[in-house]
Amino acid sequence: MSRRAAGVMLAAAMLFALLLSGAGGSRLRAADAPGGRAFVGVASCAGSTCHGRMEGDGKVVRQDELMRWQEPSTPGGAHSRAFAVLSGTRSRQIAATLGLGDPTAAPACLGCHSTPAAARGARFLAQDGVGCEACHGPAGGWIASHYAVGASHAGNVAAGMIPLERPQARASVCLDCHFGSDRPGQFVDHRIMAAGHPRISFELDLFSSMQAHHDEDADYARRKGRTDSLKFWAVGQAMAVERALTLYAGAKGTEGAFPEFYFFDCQSCHRRIYDQAERTKTWEANPGRPIPAGMPPFNDENMILLSAAARVAAPGLVGRFDADSRAFHAAIATDRRAAVAAAAKLAASARALGDAFASGGMKGDMAFAIVREIAGGAIAPRFTDYEGSVQAVMAIDTLLNSMVKSGQVTVGAAAGIRADVNRAYAAVKEPNSYQPAMFRSALGNAARSIGALR
Repeated sequence: MSRRAAGVMLAAAMLFALLLSGAGGSRLRAADAPGGRAFVGVASCAGSTCHGRMEGDGKVVRQDELMRWQEPSTPGGAHSRAFAVLSGTRSRQIAATLGLGDPTAAPACLGCHSTPAAARGARFLAQDGVGCEACHGPAGGWIASHYAVGASHAGNVAAGMIPLERPQARASVCLDCHFGSDRPGQFVDHRIMAAGHPRISFELDLFSSMQAHHDEDADYARRKGRTDSLKFWAVGQAMAVERALTLYAGAKGTEGAFPEFYFFDCQSCHRRIYDQAERTKTWEANPGRPIPAGMPPFNDENMILLSAAARVAAPGLVGRFDADSRAFHAAIATDRRAAVAAAAKLAASARALGDAFASGGMKGDMAFAIVREIAGGAIAPRFTDYEGSVQAVMAIDTLLNSMVKSGQVTVGAAAGIRADVNRAYAAVKEPNSYQPAMFRSALGNAARSIGALR
């Protein structure tokens, strides 16, 4: 097993229980495909001359993509297992608590546990789970032409294929289920989590590695270019911030008289309650959040990491982003109207950063500097809560992977410091035992080890 594969597998093992088992141009989403093109189903891709072989020995593409998608016990097969999860005891308990009926037929579940398809072809089956077209787009317009002699990737995209090689397009598709969207069945609100649904956690480049069913060979590079892991990570952080704020500012931001607690940091409320002679302080002051003591904080895991990336790759925008971030947290302590206005402003700043990163603002040699920022004096003190810390260690992992991929760090050298990264993962393995100071120490050790490789 390669160092990258081992790292991804470890990340999956430690975080898998937490995962969801989950605007114009580049922001196209599969279910919003133009012209209502039909979703033709996984079976339409399963021929032995297409993607249904048992061995990856194709001359152009592997051709065993479906077998890898269906791997029974690995992160790579998680999408194919998504529908089957709905038949399990936990899913039925959640559905019963919420009054949803059979979870395998409930729209609130199928929006992410199956391919969200408006127009369905004869071979489409919801029980296939999250199939090819959930990510690649409805194939009715391009399945017959994408393998034809003279076919081009640009032509496929024009016919409805999602250009997943573009970081913003991929992030938009993934975030629909791995954070949420404004469409029915694609938002795990606080009531669903209270009924027993796992907490949502996501990082674009790391999760893309888990789900990669293709090889980036010379043909892939010629048609789509090489994947820039650093760029995907940074754009993913920016778009996650934008998505969270956009949804928060909309109709999903409230639940009756309460805010929608999905947007807030879970651990800030879900802590032990003490009643004794002397108080037991269960929280830490966070320098990035100017909010009153005891107020639930908005989950800023992606804001923290986006600030670290901006300090290195977009220094001209970081001041604006950090100021808008602090203003947003402060506005939450005022009222809903002020918070919505501040959310729109911060979302625009995040969007500007994502556009800057995607247009070429990320360079491979920036990864070392971003790792240093994440563990440095300006950013590390903000890792006071569990969710931000989980995002931070995934960032360290994916940035190290990007260094290996770009040739800046050898596989052997990276393997030599894997123990430090593993200790940081261990520090966030279980939320109930999370200790911020211990995590920051583990993260700092991992970052220093990576810095020593430069």
